[in-house]
Amino acid sequence: MDLEAIAQEIEEDAEELIGIAGAKSGQVLVVGCSTSEVLGNKIGTGGSMKLAKVLYTTLRKVCRKHKLILAAQCCEHLNRAIVVDQKAMEKFGWQQVTVRPIEHAGGAFAATAYNELKNPVVVEEIKADLGIDIGQTLIGMYLKRVAVPVRLSRKTLGNAVLTAARTRPPLIGGERAVYK
Repeated sequence: MDLEAIAQEIEEDAEELIGIAGAKSGQVLVVGCSTSEVLGNKIGTGGSMKLAKVLYTTLRKVCRKHKLILAAQCCEHLNRAIVVDQKAMEKFGWQQVTVRPIEHAGGAFAATAYNELKNPVVVEEIKADLGIDIGQTLIGMYLKRVAVPVRLSRKTLGNAVLTAARTRPPLIGGERAVYK
């Protein structure tokens, strides 16, 4: 797999999502990533720390550019907990849990996030403003209540299905509201 090409693609995908979503400084981008799926394997069966580092480093660069908070979703073996920087946990009042993701329990992407962050913590749940799901890892549970699908130009990353979403405040009332 051409890691440089994958890095370029995920950077373009993230930039496209951020532009469509109109993301603002301080918002949270949640990423769920199956490196197994990117490589053409069944989720959880053939991940790659090398690929995870390329993806994480690229997404971290994009988030820093836009002053977004990057949150990395763990796999189902850690109940899809989220790796974030301690400052983000404190800012949003998220509940910390005690676990350290590794390649085969948490996933390569989450393990890389944990290893790369200066002050990593794992939290039980978050409410993110936008998200990228690489390989159908089911990030929806960590998006704010009204998630809106974003149709990106690219539908896959490597062999993984690529799904993206933004959120919006709930529409209460308005022209379509019915009260009787």
